[in-house]
Amino acid sequence: MEKATVDAETRTDLPKLADMIIASYQEFPDTQYIGSSNLPNRDVIINLLQSIREVLFPGFFGRQNLTTAELPLHVHSLLSAIRDTLFDQVRRAIRHQHQRTSKTECVDCDTSAAAITDEFLGAVPKLRKTLATDAQAAFDGDPAAGSVDEIVFSYPGYLAITVYRIAHELHMLGVPLIPRIMTEYAHGATGVDIHPGATIGDYFFIDHGTGVVIGETTIIGTNVKIYQGVTLGALSTRGGQMLRGNKRHPTIEDDVMIYPNASILGGETVIGRGATINGNVFVTQSVPPNTRVSVKHPELQYRNRPPK
Repeated sequence: MEKATVDAETRTDLPKLADMIIASYQEFPDTQYIGSSNLPNRDVIINLLQSIREVLFPGFFGRQNLTTAELPLHVHSLLSAIRDTLFDQVRRAIRHQHQRTSKTECVDCDTSAAAITDEFLGAVPKLRKTLATDAQAAFDGDPAAGSVDEIVFSYPGYLAITVYRIAHELHMLGVPLIPRIMTEYAHGATGVDIHPGATIGDYFFIDHGTGVVIGETTIIGTNVKIYQGVTLGALSTRGGQMLRGNKRHPTIEDDVMIYPNASILGGETVIGRGATINGNVFVTQSVPPNTRVSVKHPELQYRNRPPK
């Protein structure tokens, strides 16, 4: 078989092309990061998530067949590795943000990163308690669930909630970039898009999961269950960056059920305690407590088909 040949006259002039691309780095500086402090490493952050999940759910992920006697050394070793990696990534993220905003050297970045890392690690027991309520809510709310083990191992909604709760802790500590990297990883893996800035109470369950969107300023109470395709979003984003910091997404009070493909939009929209939002509805105004919202069922028509 003959090798394919390329005419020298039609071959791309690579040095010229390289010069054009390099010139574009100066033309569009926001999409390059050269000659500056290191950015956080996305792959390292995703691996860090796996280590944190191993601490949160010992025996489920990472090393299995752990004994009670082995547990203290194993957990201590994991925490030590997590602390070192998280400190490095948080320091990078803080330096990056500082350099982008002030164009000066960050003299307190190491101290801030160390404090944030220790505070996050101190929140792990609280995270475990909250995630235990989420697992119980999933088991109680899904008759198809055979056990809590099944939920922790395999439910995409539970994975998305786990990653969100980790990312939310870091978001509340003021860490830039890393929380969003974490939740967008979960978004890609599960189809569930939860902004790390959202506030979500205990006993939260996302059934099936795919297509769920929960915006940054959403507030969700305790014992809320939502199904696939639900959007808790903004009524309008035409204002762009001018809307930053405003309450743009709805508030969902305790004990609310939201069925598939419902859209609830707007920062002033409040779904009252105990309300039920049926599937395929579009809600842009507040709903009183203990109210069911539904669309009028379309009329179904049945016609007998003549036999062939």
